[in-house]
Amino acid sequence: MPTVQDILGKARQQVREISADDVHGRVAAGADLLIVDVRERDEYEQGYVPGATWIPRGFLELRIEDVCPDRDRPIVLYCAGGVRSLLAARGLAELGYGNVLSMAGGFRAWKNAGLPFERPRSLGSEQRKRYARHIMLPEVGEEGQAKLLDAKVLCLGAGGLGSPAALYLAAAGVGTLGIVDDDVVDESNLQRQVLHNVERLGMPKVESAARTLQALNPDVKVVPHRARLSSENVLEILGGYDLVVDGADNFPTRYLLNDAALKLGKPVVHASIFRFEGQVTTFLPGEGPCYRCLYPEPPPPGMAPSCQEAGVLGVLPGMIGTLQANEALKLLLGIGRSLSGRLLVLDALETKIRELRLRKDPACPVCSRPPEAIELVDYQAFCGIGG
Repeated sequence: MPTVQDILGKARQQVREISADDVHGRVAAGADLLIVDVRERDEYEQGYVPGATWIPRGFLELRIEDVCPDRDRPIVLYCAGGVRSLLAARGLAELGYGNVLSMAGGFRAWKNAGLPFERPRSLGSEQRKRYARHIMLPEVGEEGQAKLLDAKVLCLGAGGLGSPAALYLAAAGVGTLGIVDDDVVDESNLQRQVLHNVERLGMPKVESAARTLQALNPDVKVVPHRARLSSENVLEILGGYDLVVDGADNFPTRYLLNDAALKLGKPVVHASIFRFEGQVTTFLPGEGPCYRCLYPEPPPPGMAPSCQEAGVLGVLPGMIGTLQANEALKLLLGIGRSLSGRLLVLDALETKIRELRLRKDPACPVCSRPPEAIELVDYQAFCGIGG
């Protein structure tokens, strides 16, 4: 019967080893190198190589294709001392990965060489249960869930769009949710604004929203802003958040938000609804078009009535608001393809989605200017709204 040493000796003949210093040198030189930590959770939590992807040894063959579909990409595996990674590398070679190396001496050698390492944010046992379906996703994992818990998102409006967006962002574990709304709960809201209920009629919407969201997920800190955005408060309110989910129902607020977001460099996930139709897109400052590129001028008064004036199918904002939440989560996690430069238009009667291409206007009166040159104004007069 072969001994352990026999097996390791054979593995060393089949798998190339690389020193910790060489790995660090390749990373510093910008090499396209996938580093995979194959240790167990308790080991990983003590520290890991910066940029490494954590896949415990028992799951490596099951998950490697999701992380690295390119079988020719250079991969470096490491464990605590270099034994498990050696055997794991041989397993990947059997799957067709032709450029797999094992880091000699493992993480112990990395630390002994005085090379930098990081410690992951550790989720509690209850958090691991709550976010288990996120953690299973290679694109999210514990590291991504920690990003969400550290993230700060501002929801502009606690109405039809803000309700589903805020609910799903809170359920996903976005750590801080700001809610901007100066209105109170009205009975006519309840057909679509699912943050509220009949027991809260007359209550400020931000207070009702906070109660619902904190009951859904105690991990989430809800920051109520009972105010209407103006040129005087918009920078202060937006400044503390990573991105904005725009559920505003009027043009002056949308134009003001656009200017302030460009000035601060904040992404905006925009949406609007009308009767049976909704649309959603993402505005990324410096990368794609802005709201003024899409709508250089507001429509004449009366040409774009509000839901209060024209009505809206109750389920429509739920469909559009969850698309906004999806966009926000992708941006926070740095995964997928955003809707920047694309406008999704949903026809709820035909159950049909169209995608329209949006282009940046080089002559846009706002995003063509440097951020410091953008002046904030209140847009009531610009939009033809008196008072």
